[in-house]
Formats: sequence, structure tokens, C-alpha cells
Amino acid sequence: MEDQTPTTETPAGLPSEAQVLEALKIVKDPEIPVNVVDLGLIYGVDVAPSGAVDITMTLTSVGCPVQDLIRADAEMAVGRLDGVTDVNVEFVWTPPWGPDKMTEDGKRQMRMFGFNV
Repeated sequence: MEDQTPTTETPAGLPSEAQVLEALKIVKDPEIPVNVVDLGLIYGVDVAPSGAVDITMTLTSVGCPVQDLIRADAEMAVGRLDGVTDVNVEFVWTPPWGPDKMTEDGKRQMRMFGFNV
């Protein structure tokens, strides 16, 4: 998984990338009991000076039947942060997701639920 440490300063009154990622930890794939951050599904977060937050993410499979639910959950979770005026979630398929993108915490959670990662 890419380093999720913010590389630029966030203007006052807006959430940092770290805060957006923390908010996204309440979003779970209903088919996998791990949040989208620890699954490694978040590829990028951009917080604009206007308060708009763009999230680039993927899913575990292209045909994921809960894509709309995950999008809505992500928009709602990030939209609650102070200073956020809009949330845009874009799904991308390159690079494809694989278990290697998971955080160590995500892998540990998967093993707790009996998944072999």
C-alpha cells in the first residue's frame, strides 16, 4: 500500500488527508469485515481549498455488487468532517487491488475472520 502520510499542509479549517482516511475507516465492504483503508482500497485523497474532497479508490473486484453502497458510505463519512463542502468518490481499476495492498492491521483482521492472507 502506498504511504498515506500527507505531503502538503492543509489550509486552516479543512480536514487533513489523515483525518479523511480516519473517517473512511468506518466504511466497510459488506462482504469483507475490514474497512476500506485497511483493505488498501484507497489510492488517493485530495482536499481542495474549497473544501471539496476527491477520493480515488478501487474495490476488491470490478463487478463488486456493493459499489454504490460503498460510495454512499464514503461520501457520508467524509462529508461529516468540518470544512468539507463536497465529496467525490472515483473508482479506478488500475492498478488492480490485491491482498498485498492491505495494511498489516487489515491482514490481521482478515486472519481473525478466517481468511488466509
